[in-house]
Amino acid sequence: MPRTTARSARPGLRAAAALIACASLTVGCGAIPGLGGDGSSTDITVMTWAPEETDATNKPGMPAFASAYARWINAHGGLDGRKLRVLTCNDENSGVGAAKCARRAVKEQAVAVVGSYSQHADSFFPILEGSGISYIGGYGTTSDEFTSPLSYPVNGGQPVLLAALGNELSKQCDATVLVRPDTIAGDELPTLLNAGLTAGKSTDATDVRAPEDATAYNNAAHEALQQATADETVPGCVVPALGDRTSTFMDSFRRVREEYPDVATGTVLGSVDQTVIDASGGSSGPYEGSYVTSWYPGATDQRWDAMKKVISEQAFTDTRIDTGDAGVQTTWIAYTVFKAVVDHIGSGDVNADTVRRALDSGMRIDTGGLTPELRWQFSDKLGSVGFPRLVNANATLQVVREGQLVSAREGFIDVTQTLSTADTV
Repeated sequence: MPRTTARSARPGLRAAAALIACASLTVGCGAIPGLGGDGSSTDITVMTWAPEETDATNKPGMPAFASAYARWINAHGGLDGRKLRVLTCNDENSGVGAAKCARRAVKEQAVAVVGSYSQHADSFFPILEGSGISYIGGYGTTSDEFTSPLSYPVNGGQPVLLAALGNELSKQCDATVLVRPDTIAGDELPTLLNAGLTAGKSTDATDVRAPEDATAYNNAAHEALQQATADETVPGCVVPALGDRTSTFMDSFRRVREEYPDVATGTVLGSVDQTVIDASGGSSGPYEGSYVTSWYPGATDQRWDAMKKVISEQAFTDTRIDTGDAGVQTTWIAYTVFKAVVDHIGSGDVNADTVRRALDSGMRIDTGGLTPELRWQFSDKLGSVGFPRLVNANATLQVVREGQLVSAREGFIDVTQTLSTADTV
C-alpha cells in the first residue's frame, strides 16, 4: 500500500478536516468513541502501540512504560479521580497490524492513542480520523504525523534529528554519506539531512540504500566508506540511520573500517543509545567520537526524575524499559500531555471529542523543560513546507566520549529556519 508523503498529503488533509468537523458538530455523523472501555464515564481508556518481536525496528519499551504509567497514576488517585485504562497493541511493523490496532482502539472506545510508534500511518490514520481519535505523541517516523489534523506530535521526528545532525556535520566533514533503509519512509531521509548540510554551507550527502532487515551490511559499509573517502584530501563522515539495524550495520562497518581510519560517524537517537554503545564495546567500539542528535536532554538530566520515579515504583524489574530510550521518553511526555488535557477538561466527560477540542483550543502544555511549551495549531511556522503539525523543532547534540553518550553543547538547537528552507513540498 502506498504511503502518504508530505508531497501528497495536502488534498487528503481537507477530507480529514471535514471528518473532524463532522465529528465535532454533530453526533449524527457517527458515534463519539471514548467514554471508557466499559461504556462508563468513570474510566478513561487510551491505547499505546508499537512493534515488538519483529525482524525490523522494535519498541517494546513504549507499551511497557504506558502500562507502568497507568499502574502508577491509578495508585496515586487516577486522572482527576478517574481510573486510567491503557490498552497495548503490537503493530507488527506492518500495515495490517497497524490497522488492526487502530480498529481495536475504536472498538474499545479509546479516547486517544498516546505515545506510540508505527511506520504505517497510511493504514492507521484513516481509521483514527474517521472516529475522531487523537494521536498524541507519536514517535515521529512518518511525515503523516506532521500533517494529519488529528496528530499532536511532541517532538520533531526524523526531520528535526536529521536537519540538526546535518548542520553539525557540515562543520566537521566535507563529504557525508547517508546509509538508510531502502523503504518509502527511508526515501524521506536524504532531503532532511541535506537541509542541515546546506544550511551549514556543505554539499548534499551521498545516498546509500540498504535493506531494512538485513543480518549483515558488508556491501553497504564498503560502499559508504568508499564514497566518504573518494576525495583523499578531505575528511568524510558516514551517517547510518537504520533504526534497530544500525548496530548491525556498525558491526559490519567496524570490520572494514581499518582501511579508512579517518572516517567519522554520526547518527540519530533511536538508531543508537547508551545500551547499544555499551554492547558494541564502549570506548573501543565503533561509536566512539560519533555525534548523535536527540529530541530531549540526556538521560542523566534531572528533568527525567519524575519519569524515573514511575519506573522505580511500578516497573523496576522490567528490562524492556530503558530510561535512555527515546521511545520511552516520548511516551512519558505524551502521557504528560494527556494528563494536562484531562486536567483541562476537569469534571466534564472525557471522550475523543472533548480531548480533541481541548488540544485544539490553543492550550499550552508544560513538559517540565523536556520540550518547549507545546501548543498545536494546524498551520504553524512549518506549514508552508509540509509540516503543519510540527511545533517542536528543537534538538539536542550529544557525542560519544570514552564510551559515554554526553552533551556536546548546552541547550537546544532550533532548526525551524533550516527546515523552512528544505525542499520537501
